Amino acid sequence: MNKNLNKLCIIGNAPSRFIIGLMSGTSLDGLDIALCKINGSGLSTSLELLHFTTVPYTSFFQQQVKEVFALQHTSLEKVCLLNEWIGRFHGQLVLDSLKQWGVKPEEVDLIASHGQTIYHAPAWMHKDERFPHATLQIGDGDHLAHTTGIITIADFRQKHLAAGGEGAPLAVYGDHLIFSKKGENRIMLNIGGIANFTYLPGTTDVSKIFSTDTGPGNTLMDAYAQRFFNQSCDRDAAIALQGNCHEPLLKALMSHSFFSQSFPATTGPELFNLAYLRKAQEETGTTDISHQDVMRTLNRFTANTIALAMHRSCPVGEKMEVYASGGGMHNPLVMQQLKEMLPDCNFQTTEQLSVHPDAKEAVLFALLANETVAGNPDTYKGSGEGIPAICMGKICFPN
Repeated sequence: MNKNLNKLCIIGNAPSRFIIGLMSGTSLDGLDIALCKINGSGLSTSLELLHFTTVPYTSFFQQQVKEVFALQHTSLEKVCLLNEWIGRFHGQLVLDSLKQWGVKPEEVDLIASHGQTIYHAPAWMHKDERFPHATLQIGDGDHLAHTTGIITIADFRQKHLAAGGEGAPLAVYGDHLIFSKKGENRIMLNIGGIANFTYLPGTTDVSKIFSTDTGPGNTLMDAYAQRFFNQSCDRDAAIALQGNCHEPLLKALMSHSFFSQSFPATTGPELFNLAYLRKAQEETGTTDISHQDVMRTLNRFTANTIALAMHRSCPVGEKMEVYASGGGMHNPLVMQQLKEMLPDCNFQTTEQLSVHPDAKEAVLFALLANETVAGNPDTYKGSGEGIPAICMGKICFPN
């Protein structure tokens, strides 16, 4: 047997695994690196987060990715170059973090790499009936594996597409494994560049589990802060709190058909970007309102769309425990508005569930990798719409 396959078999048959989860989101703020100890698999999974860091991206990295990010037309050569370069770059960041933690690479069983999304194209958005749902993440797994010397599992979203899903959200798989609790209705809310949530019923009935994107999380607010305030984001909602929500503009932003189509659905910055905002401003004659008013309206837009999706998707009148994660949970105005709009929900963070809220997405990809080598896709048989019973990711050996 090939020695790599033999090693993989040993890893899969072991009672526990040390797995690094990597997440690089659409906000392009940095690489989340989470070293986890994972015991068991399937519904018997337990997890301990041993180390976590976010390595901020340099302006050079951000600029290189922005040249190909969420653009219908771009340089194919640049996409090709970045695919390999990001894989190696992420690998070096892993090695640097392990050194800081005093962990040797040979002590790590697997790396689970999400890669860097550069384009997301569900069928409802590209509208070309000849083609299926599609998505593309770059940061090649073989380059990452060769750089670190650690078996890497990457490119998770393609199996989801192949099985009929839209490639997202994938958080539902890990949410179900480690966060479901009998007797407590839970919503695992992640407010990243795009916001999404997983509904976990207190009955633990797998057929009732539900996950969807809700619309923009931070992506529009971040883009606006970068364009007009030379800031990476509206930290602590400082800009938005200086303005007022403009109701006609908000109504125009809310008018897209995405918000009335059936869930689950996925979306991305390919739709919700500054061009989308500009069109809404032109339609409502609001191109001259203050930047602070625009930011306040965008902030409300994020809160409104999350609340709308929850109202549409979750049982009416039932108490919910909402566990928030992602960069948007640090925006006090977004969270205040959500609490006002969703009085039946008790808001907390995943810190209460022993998972650092900024680490949650990286942790979830570590869980997906664990299922790939030690789990069984039958765990998800009979699950809700958009949750195919699959194991995901391509296995990349170091040599």
